[in-house]
Amino acid sequence: MTIAVRNRPSLRFRGRSFMALVLAPEVPLRDWLEDLDAVSERSPGFFTGRPIIADVSSLKPSKSELKFLLAAFKMRNIRVIGLEGAAPENVDADMPPQISGGKPAGEIDVPDAANAAMAAAGSPFGDAPVPEKSLLIEGSVRSGQSILHPEGDVTVLGSVASGSEIVAGGSIHVYGSLRGRAIAGCTGNSKARIFCRKFEAELIAIDGLYKTADDLGGKFLGQPVQVNLDGDSIILKTMD
Repeated sequence: MTIAVRNRPSLRFRGRSFMALVLAPEVPLRDWLEDLDAVSERSPGFFTGRPIIADVSSLKPSKSELKFLLAAFKMRNIRVIGLEGAAPENVDADMPPQISGGKPAGEIDVPDAANAAMAAAGSPFGDAPVPEKSLLIEGSVRSGQSILHPEGDVTVLGSVASGSEIVAGGSIHVYGSLRGRAIAGCTGNSKARIFCRKFEAELIAIDGLYKTADDLGGKFLGQPVQVNLDGDSIILKTMD
């Protein structure tokens, strides 16, 4: 008798990296939470749906202090998926797990809706070539879209709508209007810059330092602008 044996497919494990924002509370914690509330108030939805790592290494919290901090995050609808720098004996089973070994950047899938393609192109503000692993978006970024590209520069040939955002490991170049959020140098690149033809941004950030529309006032509104860091200060300049 012959018995047919059906081969079963092998179980396959795949790795995939996603970007998480790291919040690093500082003392005095009450002041830090007030600053956090100010960001949320000026840019509603900034933390909505984002995975957050809480780096508490500078706080060195006790168990009760850690519980208070996590409750404060939960009250603000900030979803903490992991803890970094907490003493193991202070982390209960119902708390987010300890996470270690994180890298400044990870592999992130670009959303299909962005209609983005990897390409090398000339800079919209000069003849310097865009570095390898740059991302070219041939249209505009619509409201609600989030473009994550920690590997290099992002160039948008159209505009960036209000309620959208671009997060880049390098610089951000926008041919049209910048009305949403532009976060450059997200992997620790203090040399990154932001360029746009018409500045109407809700929030700009480079290497973790940020300014909101309320902070900036109306001086640069509607102007072609270049943004860079000078030490711990964000500098805006109009371009001719």
